[in-house]
Order: sequence, then structure tokens, then C-alpha cells
Amino acid sequence: MNAVKKLIPALLIALGLLAIGLGIRSGFKSMSSAQRTVSVKGLSEREVKADKVTWPISYQIQGNNLPSLYDQTNATNNKILDFLHKAGITESEISINAPEAYDRASNNYSSDRYQYRYNITEVIVVTSSQVDKVDELIRSQGELLKEGIAISSNDYSNPIQYEFTGLNDIKPQMIAAATKNAREAAQKFADDSESKLGKIQTANQGQFSITDRDQYTPSIKSVRVVTTLTYFLED
Repeated sequence: MNAVKKLIPALLIALGLLAIGLGIRSGFKSMSSAQRTVSVKGLSEREVKADKVTWPISYQIQGNNLPSLYDQTNATNNKILDFLHKAGITESEISINAPEAYDRASNNYSSDRYQYRYNITEVIVVTSSQVDKVDELIRSQGELLKEGIAISSNDYSNPIQYEFTGLNDIKPQMIAAATKNAREAAQKFADDSESKLGKIQTANQGQFSITDRDQYTPSIKSVRVVTTLTYFLED
């Protein structure tokens, strides 16, 4: 009887140690499984043509009589509008900014002598989805010189801008391509480590970027997205 009494505590201790051991083993296994992952990036990139262009047509006139300059500005605007309309640019694609007048006599800190007191700057803006047509007009704007209009070139305050607005139309295909590239990289890693590629643990789509392909062709855009995926690895 005494032997049985001594045996029971020993069995309880043994069972307790066994349970602890199984728990520790299970914990290590769970920890090991959680750590067996691989993170990869997938790139998708394509070139697209701009589908919107903004062309500021800027010019300046100088003189000493404001009413006369006002009439010259209206006459010049009408010539530019005629040039645009003949090419097929509609009224809805054209906006005329208010002219800016600079009075040199109002500059109390300038001692420079000047021939003309007033300088008028006018900007007519073409905003259109007819990118090819506007590009053709930009190349032929020298025709305005025949009308006595000197367009300000290389105007850094009013640059020509090209945009691509169809990102939502190509997003699904690009995300699919980036995800496929990421999975291929993860599969290669799994094969090299003699593992099986499991399910996705986490996924980060990343941000789309739209930049000029180069400085010479701003009408061609480079669209780019990088996705980051984390996969489980299995034995």
C-alpha cells in the first residue's frame, strides 16, 4: 500500500513533465512555422502615351500707352484663337488668362532707364486630349511669327505639361503582372531551399508612379508599380 502511495506522486510528476515537454515542443514547432516565410518584390512597368496636354501660349508686348496696349492684346489674342480654331481646337479647350501689366515706373528701387514703361504678359492656355494635334501645333507655332506674334519659348513659369489619366484602366493588369513576378521569385526561393511555397501571409500593393520616359519625349510616360508579398514556406 505504501508503495502505491509513493507511485502515484511519481506518476503525476511524470505526466506533468510529459505535458510540459509536449507543450514546449508544440511551441517550438509553432514558432518555427511562423518564422518560415519569404518576402519578395514583384515589378510591373510599361510605357504609355499621354492622353492630356496643357499648352500655355505666352507672349509679351511693350509700350507706353495702356489703352493702346489693351487693343494690341485683344488683336493678338484673336489671331492666336484663329490659329487654334483653324487647326480644330474647340472653345472648350481654350482659356484666356487676364493680362498682367508691369509698370516699370512703379519700381522705386530701379535706376535703370527704359524705352517702354509698360510690359504686358498674356497667356492663352490650351488643355486638350488631342495630344497629337496639339503637338503638331506646337511644332508649327512659327506660323504665328508671320502674324507678328512672338511666342515666349522656354518659359519656365508656363511649361507644357503632358499627363496620363488612364491609370485605373491598366491597374488590374499591372498588379497581376507584378504579383506573378513576385510569386515566381518566391517559388525559386522555395525550390532552392527544398521547401514548398505556401499561402500568402501579407501583401502590399505599393504605389504607382508615373514619370516621363526621358527628358526628350515628355509625352511618353513610364508607369511603374512594385508589390511586396510574404509567403509561408512548408516542408
